[in-house]
Amino acid sequence: MSKKYASTNIDQDDLISIGTIGLIKGINTFNMDKNIRLATYVARCIENEILMFLRTSKKTKAEVYLNEPIGKDKDDNEITLLEVLENDDRSIEDEIDIKLKTKKLLTKMKEVLKERERSILELRFRLKWQYS
Repeated sequence: MSKKYASTNIDQDDLISIGTIGLIKGINTFNMDKNIRLATYVARCIENEILMFLRTSKKTKAEVYLNEPIGKDKDDNEITLLEVLENDDRSIEDEIDIKLKTKKLLTKMKEVLKERERSILELRFRLKWQYS
C-alpha cells in the first residue's frame, strides 16, 4: 500500500507507520455483522489514514518558519526570516524624520492633486490622507 504513495516524497518508513495506525484502527472498528471481509475493510482504513496524513501535511507545507532560509545575501550567505525581522537598523530619530517627511508629502499631495487623482492614489496604494 505504501508503494502507491511513494511519489509523495514522504519517507517509506513513515508511510508504513501511518498505514500501521490505519490497520490498528481498522481492526478495532471492524464489525463482522456488516458482511464485509476484514482485508477489504482494513485496506480502506489504511488508505484513509495515509490520505488524512497527506492532507494535513499539505496544509502545513504552506507554513513559513522563522529559522528556514528564505534567500541569500550579496555575500552568498543564507538569510532567515528571523534575521530579516530582527534587522531593524532605524533609530528613533530616523523613524520620526520619516514620519515628518511623510506628513509633509501627503499634505502637499492633498493640496496639489485633484479629488479624482487623490482617489486613484488612495485606492491603488491604500493611502490614508490622515495628515492635513
